[in-house]
Amino acid sequence: MTVLKTSMRNFLAHKGRMALSAVAVILSVAFVCGTLVFSDTMSTTFDKLFAATSADVTVSPRSAEGAGQAPSSGKPESMPASVVSRARKAEGVKTAEGAVSSESVTVVNSENKDVGPTSGGPTIAGNWTHNDLRSMDITSGHAPRGPTEAMIDADTADKHDLKIGDELRTIAATGDHTAKISGIAAFKVTNPGATIVYFDTETAQRELLGATGRFTHVSLTAAAGVSDTALKANVASALDKGAYDIKTQKETADDNRKSVGSFLDVMKYAMLGFAGIAFLVGIFLIINTFSMLVAQRTREIGLMRAIGSSRKQVNRSVLTEAVLLGVVGSVLGVGAGVGLAVGLMKLMSGVGMELSTGDLTVNWTTPVVGMVLGVVVTVLAAYLPARRAGKVSPMAALRDAGTPADGRASTLRAVIGLVLTGAGAFGLYTASQADKASEGSLFLGGGVVLTLVGFVVVGPVLASGVVRVFSAVLLRAFGPVGRMAERNALRNPRRTGATGAALMIGLALVACLSVVGSSMVASATDELDKSVGADFIVQSDKGAPITAKAAASLEKAEHIGHITRLKGVEADMTTPGGKTVDEVSLSAADPTYAKDLRRETVAGELSAAYGKNAMSVGDKFAEKHGLGVGDELKVAFAHGRTADLRIAAVTKDDGALDNGAMYLSISTLEKYVPADRITQNEIMFATAAKGQEEAAYQSLKDALAAYPQYKVMDQTDFKETLKDQVGQLLNMVYGLLGLAIIVAILGVVNTLALSVVERTREIGLMRAIGLSRRQLRRMIRMESVVIALFGALLGLGLGMGWGATAQKLLALEGLKVLEIPWPTIIAVFVGSAFVGLFAALVPAFRAGRMNVLNAIATE
Repeated sequence: MTVLKTSMRNFLAHKGRMALSAVAVILSVAFVCGTLVFSDTMSTTFDKLFAATSADVTVSPRSAEGAGQAPSSGKPESMPASVVSRARKAEGVKTAEGAVSSESVTVVNSENKDVGPTSGGPTIAGNWTHNDLRSMDITSGHAPRGPTEAMIDADTADKHDLKIGDELRTIAATGDHTAKISGIAAFKVTNPGATIVYFDTETAQRELLGATGRFTHVSLTAAAGVSDTALKANVASALDKGAYDIKTQKETADDNRKSVGSFLDVMKYAMLGFAGIAFLVGIFLIINTFSMLVAQRTREIGLMRAIGSSRKQVNRSVLTEAVLLGVVGSVLGVGAGVGLAVGLMKLMSGVGMELSTGDLTVNWTTPVVGMVLGVVVTVLAAYLPARRAGKVSPMAALRDAGTPADGRASTLRAVIGLVLTGAGAFGLYTASQADKASEGSLFLGGGVVLTLVGFVVVGPVLASGVVRVFSAVLLRAFGPVGRMAERNALRNPRRTGATGAALMIGLALVACLSVVGSSMVASATDELDKSVGADFIVQSDKGAPITAKAAASLEKAEHIGHITRLKGVEADMTTPGGKTVDEVSLSAADPTYAKDLRRETVAGELSAAYGKNAMSVGDKFAEKHGLGVGDELKVAFAHGRTADLRIAAVTKDDGALDNGAMYLSISTLEKYVPADRITQNEIMFATAAKGQEEAAYQSLKDALAAYPQYKVMDQTDFKETLKDQVGQLLNMVYGLLGLAIIVAILGVVNTLALSVVERTREIGLMRAIGLSRRQLRRMIRMESVVIALFGALLGLGLGMGWGATAQKLLALEGLKVLEIPWPTIIAVFVGSAFVGLFAALVPAFRAGRMNVLNAIATE
């Protein structure tokens, strides 16, 4: 009880000093809990949606990937309408209705603007059925009654200012269809971001499937007293076994949940990873806080030991303070996490993914995880300072308070740090020399961890040398004030090293990702310059295939030398030795593709691969299966016949573009696959007639003016698009790393604030002998700048080493150019100086406001 009272008294007495450490705990716990609440809320939203939209039992074609999922031909798998009547006759069926659904569509308004979601959600077109009433209400107008009418969901209507009577054009694989809005339907549950367009049944069949009398699935409702499982069994007996996929509502919902589950898991664990980085940085802040509090209370602890307190009691007292800090910070962090989740939901709504606070889900595990994590991390961080406190002898009561307990970094620390750093450097070197990226990535991960830990351990040793260099360059010009700032930073190398290490972690990751991102862009740009011979590239922003009608428009463009089509196809291949390789991806293209994308061959001529019954393979595939030019492969095309194709060329797999691709001509594909099963063009290339590049560029754009989902790019446009995509990804990562950097800044603030308290008497004496308030504030600011630059130098240097090693592994995948983004690195380094200035504002202001006589009298 005495230990608890003492701990409570000390905690309340130093509550101001604990505040910033508590903020670090709050932020870290809030990020973890916010991520869990946000991901759980998204799961709840999708669960409710899938439960509401799924029929009691759904029947779909066995080969279909899912209701509405269209193969690359652009038309969803379908089945004859007779299946509906056969299923209706099954025992226990109350109602049965055929449904049409396709996600392979684009919907544009009267201004030719895509009204589909920008968040990655689907655009779904289909027929209006009674099953849709489970999840939708018609809020205005009426359901479509003929080919000139369509109904749209209320969320899309609100977002794009659509109203009844407005015109919509639906672009599908079978052609374009124009209709006017006859009604608007609102979701009964939250719509995460899909665009839904409804037609009458006959129109949906004709425009989405290319034929009437067919459906993509059948929705069945169970009669009273009949379970979904029993109904499924009855329907299976009524239909051809194995010909159809029959699922209960739960099974359909589970399948849909799996389709988005991987995306949700990636988002969840990525955010938790950044929360972990913030926790790691927070550990340094907490260690510094308790180390300095113990140092400042040396005399107090010595007196406690002199009057009978044992080492264990002193140790427990400090750890109890840590528990109190962890509990307070974690409780506030859990609350802040719920607020953060709501903020993330609002942010996602701003980019098109609608999430309702009505679905806010806080599972009991979330606050438990937050509390346990916050308290455990805080106690672990305070353990070493607590042990140090327990070792304070009673004689310490006779010494001046606040004397630094550890003015020099220990030799043992230096040796351990150098060994860890050396082991990490060896791991990075081994990774850079690997022959396979998969093998090298293990050494890269180990090298990153070891060098990071090594730099943290050896930080105090490096602090002495690095701070002296910075001081010689930056501080000496400020005379005595600069020298005092240098000595203050060197007074306790362990503290300076720990403070700099907190900033080092975040900046190391920033530098690493910057190097990797810049190298990826530079490598791709270099590869484009070397390999792409086409003047223009045409593709969809969302990766959708190019419809036949859009492709025909492109082929009519003027000022064009040639147009090249590229299609993907799946096939099972059997080698001459009898080994079968399943589901191999092949690229079918026009012969001009050999000019549009230059590929180096190790055997044969690539142009010959586009000949009759010919193909090419990559050198890695050829080596693995013992193949060469002249060998024949049995190629069983998906949805087609088996062909004997002769290998006419072996391409070199050392580039980033089409690495490992196997080519054949579209004419060969058409010979073995029915026309209605051939995939749409994935991408198209065009080359301008000589000297007519600008006219050809405009002609291609004009040809696709009616299709806003496709983009015509010259090589400059394509490079810029690639750069923007990488830049957006990096900006998102930088934003998540920002939390760790904020915690690191708090660490600098806390270190300076506690340092000012520790030096209260010293500051008073300096003020008494003539140091002005302005000089005092300048001294503290310069000390902060040096510490921040020390952390930045270590972090950026370490990060560039990680990034350069990662690029060596990427080079094995064809990304061969290493590019250091010096403007970014320099900007971050200079920015760190401003971070130091900002962090010192409050401590410097408080130091300048001290009463000189009171400061001198402080014990």
